[in-house]
Amino acid sequence: MTDRTDILIVGGGLGGPALALALAGARFGVTVVDALGETVRRDAGFDGRAYALAIASARLLRNIGVWERVSDRAEPINRIRVSDGRAGEGPASPFGLDFDHAEIEEGPMGHMLEDRFLRRALLDAMGENNSITRISGKAVTAQEISGRGATVTLETGRTLSAQVLVGADGRGSGTALRAGIHRTGWGYGQTALVAAIAHERPHHGIAHQFFMPPGPLAILPLPGNVSSIVWSESDATAARFATLDDAAFMEVLRPRFGDFLGPIRLKGRRFTYPLGLSLADSFISDRLALVGDAAHGMHPIAGQGLNAGLRDVAALAQVLDEAARRGEDIGAQDVLARYQQWRRFDTATLAAATDLTNRLFSNDNPFLRLGRDLGMGAVNAIPGLRRGLIREAAGLTGDLPALMRG
Repeated sequence: MTDRTDILIVGGGLGGPALALALAGARFGVTVVDALGETVRRDAGFDGRAYALAIASARLLRNIGVWERVSDRAEPINRIRVSDGRAGEGPASPFGLDFDHAEIEEGPMGHMLEDRFLRRALLDAMGENNSITRISGKAVTAQEISGRGATVTLETGRTLSAQVLVGADGRGSGTALRAGIHRTGWGYGQTALVAAIAHERPHHGIAHQFFMPPGPLAILPLPGNVSSIVWSESDATAARFATLDDAAFMEVLRPRFGDFLGPIRLKGRRFTYPLGLSLADSFISDRLALVGDAAHGMHPIAGQGLNAGLRDVAALAQVLDEAARRGEDIGAQDVLARYQQWRRFDTATLAAATDLTNRLFSNDNPFLRLGRDLGMGAVNAIPGLRRGLIREAAGLTGDLPALMRG
């Protein structure tokens, strides 16, 4: 026996559940297959990951019934400050960027939210939706595409079929590999050291991006006097720092962090993540679409990875909903091509921008340093250009899907 549904999503992290809720809102029947068990997802503690959710992303979460479940745990981002310098020396130039949410009408530029809270909220919302079936703790071992639909086989031998198969299963997407979709990309030779830091003084909702020659240090506000750090170092240096005990780790962090928030201390465990860029050669195949990290992975330098994935979610949900309303086969190639046309160029452009920014700032070349510092100073001095970048950071530019328009 084969279980049938309208749309089958492989991947139960963030993008898969968000897409399931968006599609259920459009009255599709959806099945989500998650290789991890629900208990593992729900009981996850702080693993260092927190997201800068742009305004547009928060709108999507509100429209799929998730934002009200997490808003009390989210910290508004009121300002973003960007500076260039060296560890222990502070900013090397008086020029930098200072983005203030008061320059736009929509409110805070975004919100910081821990991964664990968002995952639980997505699980809870799916559990309350009768249009969504969730299969947890079971891996997909095979998939087959025919003219009539897509069928996957689970490790238990159970088979599931749908009109459309969606891969939301991360950068190593098995769904993409089984469809013959390859990735283009490279590593940066950098590793992110991620942790939560408690500090004496309030952060006032200000996010800091401090560029140093080995890589950027982001200091991102969380509720209370706590900030999340994403500290990029060379692979070798990061590996050495990761082996230090907590006291020694804080000794190497303090000169880089600075004293603007008063005394600091580690809050919880530390984590490391290798950094690289990768882009799927195609976002679609026969009766198949990729979203989120399964389609693209980029440097966290601008904090846009999850936001780009949520745009995929909103765009694909809209394309499929509009096709169904017109009586089209939602898995037809021309329908899925609309999704790819909408999202691939935008994602490739964003990936290229983060790649260029990382290469431009992660060095100590004096000529590049002078050029980038003067460039930041010029941008900061032109109100119209500055507001444009603030709106870009808030996810308010471009061709927004309906679920992200408010």
